[in-house]
Amino acid sequence: MAIALKNDMKRERNAAECENFTHEMKSKSFQRNLLLSIGGVFLLFAVCFSVYQYQREKEYKIDILHSRLQMYNYEMVQTLGDDSLANSRLFHDYVNRHNVEGLRVSIIDKEGRVILDSYDANVDSLGNHLLRKEIQQALHDGNGYDIKRISQSTHETYFYSATRFGNVIVRAAVPYSAELTRSLQADNTHIYFAIALTVLLGIVLYLVTHRISRHIGYLREFAVKAEEGEELDHELERRLPDDELGDISHTIIMLYWKLRHSEEDKVRIKRQLTQNAAHELKTPAASIHGYLESIIDNPGMSEEKKNHFLERCYAQSERMNKLLLDMSALTKLDEMDGIKSREDYHQVNVLQVIQSVLDDTALQLQAKGIAPSLQVPQHVEVQGDASLIYSIFRNLVDNVIAYATGASCLKIECTEVETEGRHFYEFVVSDNGQGVGQQHLEHLFERFYRVDKGRSRKLGGTGLGLAIVKNAVAAHGGTAIAELTPSGGLTIRFSLARF
Repeated sequence: MAIALKNDMKRERNAAECENFTHEMKSKSFQRNLLLSIGGVFLLFAVCFSVYQYQREKEYKIDILHSRLQMYNYEMVQTLGDDSLANSRLFHDYVNRHNVEGLRVSIIDKEGRVILDSYDANVDSLGNHLLRKEIQQALHDGNGYDIKRISQSTHETYFYSATRFGNVIVRAAVPYSAELTRSLQADNTHIYFAIALTVLLGIVLYLVTHRISRHIGYLREFAVKAEEGEELDHELERRLPDDELGDISHTIIMLYWKLRHSEEDKVRIKRQLTQNAAHELKTPAASIHGYLESIIDNPGMSEEKKNHFLERCYAQSERMNKLLLDMSALTKLDEMDGIKSREDYHQVNVLQVIQSVLDDTALQLQAKGIAPSLQVPQHVEVQGDASLIYSIFRNLVDNVIAYATGASCLKIECTEVETEGRHFYEFVVSDNGQGVGQQHLEHLFERFYRVDKGRSRKLGGTGLGLAIVKNAVAAHGGTAIAELTPSGGLTIRFSLARF
């Protein structure tokens, strides 16, 4: 038995270690993918930039050499003149006077024939140069060059630069010596700089991705624990970064806690509602049972007493029916989910609803000596549910009839207000009765709350009327509060969204 227990514990420990390793590998995989994707893009950019810069600098140095040889060509033409370029003596004298080591100068006509050459006096053996790259460019663009072409006459590698002057082309060439090769090579400093910058940014990128991966790992840990119902680490939230990622993570965690607390509140409210409902139903059920038992156990009971008991049974059954209807209304309001439930809303004329409530309660108001006063504009319309709006005003009027002892006036007023860009109708329902104590105001909208429990049950109240009012008002985008009427009595102030 002990061995089996040890094996089970070992398997559980191995499973936990395997799960942690999996989470760690996923975190590293995310970091690796992010690092490779961003780093790869930057590395590709760095390589492309280095190649481009190398080629650009190389072309720049070639342009400098080409420009220098072009200057030599122009100076020769300006010194000798266009008419003297074909004069062999003047040509060789100029080349000798302006001697540059290894420099070779040729005069070529537009047909590609070599007229003069500073290196070879036998120009007939040099062949036609018309198809040479630098000659073609000079004929087309006025000047041109060619890089690292081997001379057919000297078999040396030259850099050629040709310039067209009328019907002739002056071409200067310098051999590719080690010094010239070095001077034409691009400077590699930018490559070293790019490598150093790449390494530096790679380190920074690694640190950033590692930080992001670590905090995403924290968030995943929270999500896994929440999904599996484990004890949540409250220190987790403190480890979040103080930036946009931390704000998003913090918001997600807060939403989770709000949702969890909301679900817990719903469960608690439903449990409380069930318990209170059972308690409230027990009294009328016991009364009905007692009255009926008395009638059955006493066959000789007088008709007058029997009718009295039956009337009490009927009154208690009405009370039970009212309680069940109120509980059904509250359940419906609790299950309403905002936008989805409001798809069935339509325009409701609130004034007509109020007048309907006053007509339905006219006899009770008259019996209590309460005169209604209505100060509501003619066209007060809201987007909502007519039955819920009726229940708001009906419960408020019934509350005045039942509990506003000594009241002689019931006022219903309405004004239009604007809050944060939204338009509301604010309603005030007040009486001049005995009112309630200040300590009761914040509890009046709680379910089954009673200021005087014994008296309320005698009057047949369910204790759910104002709770229905608050939830129905909230379903229409408004809020409800209770206040003491300055002249005595109770005031209920609530709002309904206009649209």
